[in-house]
Amino acid sequence: MDTELHTRRVVRPTERIVTGRLVRLMEGYAREVRVGQPALVAVLTAAGVVGLLLRVVRALLSNGGGGARRSFKELKKGPEFLVTPVRVRDAADRLVEVELHGHLPQSALHPGDHIQLTLRPQRDGDLPPRIERIVNLTTGQLLTPRTATLWSHLGPALLLQAALGAALVLGVAACSALT
Repeated sequence: MDTELHTRRVVRPTERIVTGRLVRLMEGYAREVRVGQPALVAVLTAAGVVGLLLRVVRALLSNGGGGARRSFKELKKGPEFLVTPVRVRDAADRLVEVELHGHLPQSALHPGDHIQLTLRPQRDGDLPPRIERIVNLTTGQLLTPRTATLWSHLGPALLLQAALGAALVLGVAACSALT
C-alpha cells in the first residue's frame, strides 16, 4: 500500500506564453522601483535652472512662495507598486507561479478563469517571471497591468521644468559659442 502524499510542486515557467486556468491570486505586497541616481541628478539639475529663475520672478512680483517640493531623498526612494503572486494550472497540469505587477480591476480575474499569459523574465533570476499581458479567455478581456515608472514618479511638472531648463542651458551655450 502506497501511503505517500503526492503534493504538487509549484514551478516557474520557461515559456513566453502560458495558457491555463487561474488557481489563485495570492496576497499582494509592495515593491519599490529603483531610481537611477545619474538620471535623477540630470533631471533635478536641469529643473533647478528654471526653478531658480521662477523664484527670482516670484520674488520680484509677489510675496508668496512656491508650492511644496519633494526632497532629493524622497525622489530617490522611488515609487512603490503592487506585486501579486499568481498561481495558474497550465495545459500540462503543472502548478505555475508568476507575478502580476500593478493593479487590475477587481472583477477582471476570478479563480477558474481560462487565461493566456504573456510573460517576461525579471532581472533578478530568483523571482518568477512577470505578467506583461493577460487574455481572459473566459470573458474575452485583454488586460495589461501598469506599474509606476521613473517618469510617472517624477511627475509632468518636474519633467517639463527640466526640459525648459535643459533648453535654456543649451540656448545660452549656443549663444556664447557664436560670439
